[in-house]
Amino acid sequence: MEEPPLARKVLVILLQMMLLVDIASSDLHPTDLAALRNLRSNLEDMPGSCFFSTWNFELDPCHFFMGVICDLIQGEKRVTVLNLGTGYAGVPGLAGKLSSSLGDLAFLKQLTIAPGMVAGGIPKSLGKLSELRFVGISRNRLSGRIPESLAGLINLEILDLSKNKLTGSIPKGLGKIPNLVAVTLSDNNLYGPMPSFSGRIAHLDLARNNLRGSLPPLSHTLQFLSLQRNNLAGGLGSLIPLQSLAYIDLCFNQFTGRVPQEVFDLKLSGLYLQHNKLSGSIAPTGPVQIKTIDLSYNSLSGKLPPFLATAQILYLNNNRFSGTVPLAYLDSLLSTYLEILYLQHNYLTDFEVHSDVSLPTSGSLCIQYNCMVPPTQSTCPLKSGKQVSRPRYQCIHS
Repeated sequence: MEEPPLARKVLVILLQMMLLVDIASSDLHPTDLAALRNLRSNLEDMPGSCFFSTWNFELDPCHFFMGVICDLIQGEKRVTVLNLGTGYAGVPGLAGKLSSSLGDLAFLKQLTIAPGMVAGGIPKSLGKLSELRFVGISRNRLSGRIPESLAGLINLEILDLSKNKLTGSIPKGLGKIPNLVAVTLSDNNLYGPMPSFSGRIAHLDLARNNLRGSLPPLSHTLQFLSLQRNNLAGGLGSLIPLQSLAYIDLCFNQFTGRVPQEVFDLKLSGLYLQHNKLSGSIAPTGPVQIKTIDLSYNSLSGKLPPFLATAQILYLNNNRFSGTVPLAYLDSLLSTYLEILYLQHNYLTDFEVHSDVSLPTSGSLCIQYNCMVPPTQSTCPLKSGKQVSRPRYQCIHS
């Protein structure tokens, strides 16, 4: 005999309740479950965000919580990935503080927090997570020091704490983590000396802080180096062994001395050394294979080396270069390979370009305020000033 409709509905409800029991949050290891509860109690959605709408602790976090991924480890469910915040463009992130219970997620491999207003310090307990490989907490309001305990994350590969309000010095131990490949600590308030980074480091971005002291020895595996807008000083000798470098940005510091000729032998996409206190002549041993070179606003002197004409964008302005501009620069401009050539505010005496020679409109040449009358083809940015040539008395004693 067919079951009455009411009986069927009751049976369906019972089956659903049994299913919920099977996937209840008790399936997750109790330590991890408690850590998630503490984490949730310290964080909240900013207006317009709905990240925590799925965090119903009557259900299994491993199946229903946004941003939580679990693996079966030693026969138990453990949290291995924690991505807090949706990360969608235009969606506000989270606010609140990080709970020290993060350190109880013993098998966590990845921790990310979407851009938002998460404030307070980085829990020291994070240093207990020996399985952690990726930490990305950028564009929030973290403050205080980077815990020394993070140096104990022996499996850590990527660390991104950029665009926060972190202070204090960078723990020396960070540079000794053996598997660390990429470190981004830019746009904070970090100060003190820059530690040496060894091991497998390939990407190092400490830009826009207040680091002081000299450039330490760095790993030969380094490919990307950005230290712009700090207060680093001393010479650039530490760059010589770094033959894997593909990008160098050390602008707006206090570096002194010569630019090592070995740097010009590298195949770089960019070499940015502007606004330092570099001096002496520059002497590449052959045509450079660097797309953009910016050596402006230093005290470099001597004659312009023709080998720099193989760059595509070249800023040599506001230095003490003298003599005639090599014909190689004009040839490169005419061929449209050299797109930008800025030579203004030096002590150059001649640039052999005939008045009937028309430079390509795609290029840009600025050579005003030197010891000569610039060619009519010279067009300069407004910040170069209105004076066409240097006063004669400056050129006599240059």
